[in-house]
Amino acid sequence: MRTVIFDLDGTLADTSGDLLAAANHCFREMGYGDVLIPGQDAGIALRGGRMMLTRGLERVGAYEVATVDQYYPILLEAYRGAIDHHTFVYPGAMEAVEALRARGYGVGICTNKPEALAELLLQRLGVRGAFASMIGADTLPVRKPDPEPLRAAARAAGGDPAACVLVGDSDTDRNTARAAGVPSILVTFGPSGADMAALEPEALIDCFDDLPDTVRRLIG
Repeated sequence: MRTVIFDLDGTLADTSGDLLAAANHCFREMGYGDVLIPGQDAGIALRGGRMMLTRGLERVGAYEVATVDQYYPILLEAYRGAIDHHTFVYPGAMEAVEALRARGYGVGICTNKPEALAELLLQRLGVRGAFASMIGADTLPVRKPDPEPLRAAARAAGGDPAACVLVGDSDTDRNTARAAGVPSILVTFGPSGADMAALEPEALIDCFDDLPDTVRRLIG
């Protein structure tokens, strides 16, 4: 079976608002107030908790690795408690997923969000049942851009890892697909959309309406 594997943050859903809120919870505890700005810092948010802490601490001139390590678990707990207050699934995403399933593709998720948080978010959004597999950052000993999580997501969705495509929104996704020897499709509607063309993926899409036909063109 051919499979379509999706990144989660910034690809299927805009999770930046809740991620930034969790980071700012930490910065308030440190005494800096809300350091990261919703909207403006969405691209930082979608690169993960440690990156948010790093960039925020750099912004206030207080970056230390030990501080990032100290507050990362606090950030995760804050995020877990308010994981779906601002997050939304991108328009057309689930319609595209259903169209792919109707055409016989296996559909799964490969994310660098911790597995338990990804599962919780998908359940809260009411979309977990649409995906045959879900591989998180800590499901395996390695994470993207190592190709094995992508291959595992394809296998768990009932497919051949050599006959899949990765839909994502970052250089991490582009590099993961390249390492696995399969095509990538990058979305241009996320926070980093303007930078996607420079990564030279096999395809770019401006909206999810274009995804099913793009998948068929790339993997049949």
